[in-house]
This record gives sequence, C-alpha cells and structure tokens, in this order.
Amino acid sequence: MIELNRIYNEDCLEGMKRIPDGFIDLTVTSPPYDNLRTYNGYIEQWSFDKFKAIAKELYRVTADGGVVVWVVGDATINGSETGTSFKQALYFKEIGFNLHDTMIYAKRNSIPLTHNRYEQCFEYMFVFSKGKPKTFNPILEETTTKGKKQVKQRNPDGSFRKATGYGKPVKPTKPKHNIWFYKVGGVGQSATDKIAYKHPAIFPEKLAEDHIISWSNEGDIVLDPMAGSGTTLKMAIKNNRNYIGFEISKEYVDIINKRIDEIKSKKESYIFNL
Repeated sequence: MIELNRIYNEDCLEGMKRIPDGFIDLTVTSPPYDNLRTYNGYIEQWSFDKFKAIAKELYRVTADGGVVVWVVGDATINGSETGTSFKQALYFKEIGFNLHDTMIYAKRNSIPLTHNRYEQCFEYMFVFSKGKPKTFNPILEETTTKGKKQVKQRNPDGSFRKATGYGKPVKPTKPKHNIWFYKVGGVGQSATDKIAYKHPAIFPEKLAEDHIISWSNEGDIVLDPMAGSGTTLKMAIKNNRNYIGFEISKEYVDIINKRIDEIKSKKESYIFNL
C-alpha cells in the first residue's frame, strides 16, 4: 500500500502498482518528450511503449471524475514537428479518457531564436478526465465589458437570437480562457526557490497551482508520476492537498525533498483532511 505525502525514488511504473484503483483525484505532470533533455541519462529508458504503460496505469489509479493534466510539447526534427503530443493525446482517448480540454501554456518571455518560421512559445496542457470531472473551481478574471448589457448572438444560419441573459449587465468577472500565460526563467518567475533550477526542465509553480486549484479540493490526492523538480508536489502542499510523487533520479529527489521541507516550514498550518 502506498503512503500519502511522500516522494518515492523509483520508476513510476513500479510505484503506481501499489496505488489502489480509483485512488487519485488529480495528476499534474510533464513527461520527458522527444529527447529534448537527457534527465541524468534516464531519457534512454523512455519510449512510446513506456508512455502507453504509464497512461494505462494513470487510467487505473484515477478516480471516477478525476483529471490528468499532461503538459507536453513537440521537438522539431529535420524541419518537421514530431507530433508526439497529438499521438499521446489520441492514445489517452483510446484507453478511455475524455479529452476534456486542450489548453495552452504560453510563455510570455520565451527565448528568441532564428528560424524560417514563427517562434514557438507554448506547450500543450491536455486535460483528460475519467468521465465527467467531479471538480471544477474556475479561475476568474476581470470582464472587459463588465456593466454593459449582454447582446444578441448569431445562430448557425447567421440569424440573430436573444442569448441567455440578454439585456442584463455583464458580470464583473468570468472564467479564464484556456490559454494561460506565464513568465519563465530565473528565480521568482518559474520558481520562487533557487534549488529548483538545479533541475533542467521546470514548469512554472503558478501553472501547477492553477491546475490544482481548478480540478481538486482541499484534502484531495494529487499525483505526479514523473515529479522532476517537485513543483506539483510543492503546490499541492501549499494548497492543502495530499500528494504522492515518483521520481527515478536520486539527484532530483534530493531537490524535491529540499523544496518540500522549505514549503512546509513556511506554512503556518500543515493539516490535511484525510
């Protein structure tokens, strides 16, 4: 049986075998893809067959109504993008997940390069659900037309119809759209702790936090099967969720434990609703 609130230094395929069926409320992870990083040599163990085995285990351990957020991009090889992200998304659908939302993680300050195409500054955030998501806590943003009256909308044939709420004032806030912008780079942008940058590929803490808030509630169980620098686990602790993490590299596990210890020490209360 797996223990909650621990990072395990092992291959996630072995570790997830100890997780009961339907145990996980939310997974937020970014797998290695297209050999863009070496990950202390462990990238050599990555293959599409291994991805498929991990995806199947994620389906098994995810609770009904649970969500998997899969952050992934594509390399460009010989002038063509690989399409790895799409292949993985289609396989998740094949094994039973719903593709609930195709979201974009856009980098506000990506590194400028020189190509004969427009610069890629985003990754996909595929949101897969096992059935209908049981939790959605939308992150709100200000409405640009707040206070103005709602107007007519068009039908498929181009004619006008009175929309729901027609004539009523537009609310001051609305759920964010599914393209999320984040700054990346040095301390205070991708991460608030320096030690995180000893890992070669971190995603923004705010990205993990936004998904944790959106798709889970306090006391829920959050998994990161390829924990990397531990960003998902750190944000789970910050937001009063239980967590389980797997990371095959001992060096990265040491980084994660230091980050976890730091966030625990900063929290005034560290209480989980088990």
